[in-house]
Amino acid sequence: MIDLPINKKIIIFDGVCNLCNNTVLKVIKYDKKNIFLFTALQSDKGKEIINHLGIDLSKVDSIILYEPGISYDIKSTAALKIMQEFKGFWVLSRLFLMTPGYVRNVIYDFIAKKRYKWFGKRENCMIPTPELNAKFLN
Repeated sequence: MIDLPINKKIIIFDGVCNLCNNTVLKVIKYDKKNIFLFTALQSDKGKEIINHLGIDLSKVDSIILYEPGISYDIKSTAALKIMQEFKGFWVLSRLFLMTPGYVRNVIYDFIAKKRYKWFGKRENCMIPTPELNAKFLN
């Protein structure tokens, strides 16, 4: 069993993707209830969680939302469930969850496939600033 906080939702993201890193920073900004923790797919903790869940990274290579002891979601479902935690216009994300996942994931997969070309890629995973370090699993 992996030692993870049970009162947090964990976002596992592509740590070398600029789009993913910028999205993580936005989620941190909007996470007023301090619900989320983060780890990169490429990190030891990310790999440990992925192995624990039995996820095939050849099929999911950009985002996983994991609620320890409850469930995990991938791709567009993960992104939409993250957005549901925020106030304001973000609540509209609930409407998109009514669309079948296979339809949503066609769009999601298209963007995920082009993300490095459109937004760039880092050589290494993002290293959080000291102020943000508490939001990341080590």
